[in-house]
Amino acid sequence: MSGSGKSIALGALEDAGYYCIDNLPPELLEPFVALENERRTRKVAIAMDVRSGESLPQLPLLLHRLRDRGIALRLIFLDANDETLVRRFSETRRRHPLSQPVVGDAQRALLQTIRQERELLADLRDRSLVIDTSFLRPSKLLATVKDLIAAPASHLTLVFESFAFKRGITLDADYVFDVRMLPNPHYEADLRPLTGRDAPVIDYLSRQPEVQLMLDQIADFLRTWLPALARDHRSYVTVAIGCTGGQHRSVYLVEQLAAMFGADWVTLRRHRELEDR
Repeated sequence: MSGSGKSIALGALEDAGYYCIDNLPPELLEPFVALENERRTRKVAIAMDVRSGESLPQLPLLLHRLRDRGIALRLIFLDANDETLVRRFSETRRRHPLSQPVVGDAQRALLQTIRQERELLADLRDRSLVIDTSFLRPSKLLATVKDLIAAPASHLTLVFESFAFKRGITLDADYVFDVRMLPNPHYEADLRPLTGRDAPVIDYLSRQPEVQLMLDQIADFLRTWLPALARDHRSYVTVAIGCTGGQHRSVYLVEQLAAMFGADWVTLRRHRELEDR
């Protein structure tokens, strides 16, 4: 999505040794990859966006053909919520690539343009690992991209993410579990300033039968369906755990799940709300 942090992500890839190209026309994708495949000397990152225009619908078929030829591909889709995208365009005073001359409410026109872009990119988004940058600082986006590309490409990567419902559901989840009904350490004065990674909170939550039941049920669900997802050639599965503030219960469960599945799957963890601490 335009305004979702593409320049930052490309910077992370350059730092990791990738040769980066911004907005390569889809028509040039196959000949360019063929040339690079002959060289076999460098890793390549290609950014594409809605500026590709009428040729954009060709991209899913082109990607499918490249995979059939044995080319190792990773698809990462950067996204952000509408409010964040409108704010970013307003702050930078940049025009959206799909913008037309506006008569009347400019913000409303921008919002309509963003929603049009979402429709055009929906198919590509469904095929990709989604990174929601709505609440990510640039430094965290850099780290997230580097973590993703460091994971082995031939395995399914399991991403566990905690978030706060009060700030909105994360956009990048394949599965969302609501744990707001569990006992809340926020109401314990000694635990309130801590997080789900701190020993006193871990001890408190581990002693709650409801928390253990929730943990077991989420783990059972994943153990049942992850092998099928892997057989379906999924590269990434993102499991989001949400509580009210994103500090205690969701963080604890993400840490526990990542530890449980880390021996069998490539596992990453994110804590959206802890970035502000």
